[in-house]
Amino acid sequence: MSPAPPAPPEFRRLGLVGQTSHPGLKPMMARLEPVFEEHGVEVVFQERLRPGDPLGAEMEDTLEEGIDLLVTLGGDGTLLWGARLVAELGVPVLGINLGHMGFLTSVTLDGMEDALERLFLGDYVLDSRSTLEAIVVGAEGSRRDRHIALNDFVIHKGGMARVTRLDLLVGENEKREEVGRFSGDGVVIATPTGSTAYSLSAGGPIVAPAMGCILVTPICPHTLAVRPLVIHAQETVTVVPLDMDSSLVLTVDGQAGTDLFMGESVVIRQAAARVQLVRFPGQTFFSTLRQKLNWAIRSHGE
Repeated sequence: MSPAPPAPPEFRRLGLVGQTSHPGLKPMMARLEPVFEEHGVEVVFQERLRPGDPLGAEMEDTLEEGIDLLVTLGGDGTLLWGARLVAELGVPVLGINLGHMGFLTSVTLDGMEDALERLFLGDYVLDSRSTLEAIVVGAEGSRRDRHIALNDFVIHKGGMARVTRLDLLVGENEKREEVGRFSGDGVVIATPTGSTAYSLSAGGPIVAPAMGCILVTPICPHTLAVRPLVIHAQETVTVVPLDMDSSLVLTVDGQAGTDLFMGESVVIRQAAARVQLVRFPGQTFFSTLRQKLNWAIRSHGE
């Protein structure tokens, strides 16, 4: 006899973050409060930050004390910010969509109460997603900065729209090998989750989120000989800027980032942290592709 599946976690202490400038946030909060009260759920912070804002002492202390679930109120950008907030804590994330695309969020505004009832009854699944870490390394090998991304890292020009030259390497230490050099607008290094974001717009492939891989997608390369790459998840990608007089930026999930200075490179690998997205039975990656991106949609009469 096979062992019984583990019981779903109980969500009794919730963190709640939203886009404070969104006009629908306060009415949504009024709808959420009676549901939380009915189920005896403690909400430990709410409406504190906008995505991308730094953590305040109050939220940092709350996260250290522990929450069972993070609920994000907004679009995919709010969910990405929230996911980075708790990625290394192992806290699941439930996204309620107030945005336009809502590719990563799993709950619509109309179905919010029903979805929460299913959540508290244990009628949900956790969709585990890989993350990437990027380390900014100086010419002498010192580590200056570290970031976690659920979608992608983008290395691109800051300021005016100009091309830059980049060198791509795969592997570490004596096994590190040059993939090639190219000129273009930059490069996207993405997780499978991020394959439907900026990487897709730059011509990269769509990759199912359970795949163990890293995507390397050049942005508008100045050659027809450079194409997107899909490499093993255990590989390490190093991006070395070749134009020492140009201003480059490392952007994290399209939200946060840091300037890159002369002689610095960016080392990107799969992170140990995994983001657990709350999904409900019937919600799949391919159904979302069809609904949100019109993937392989059939014309009337077929």
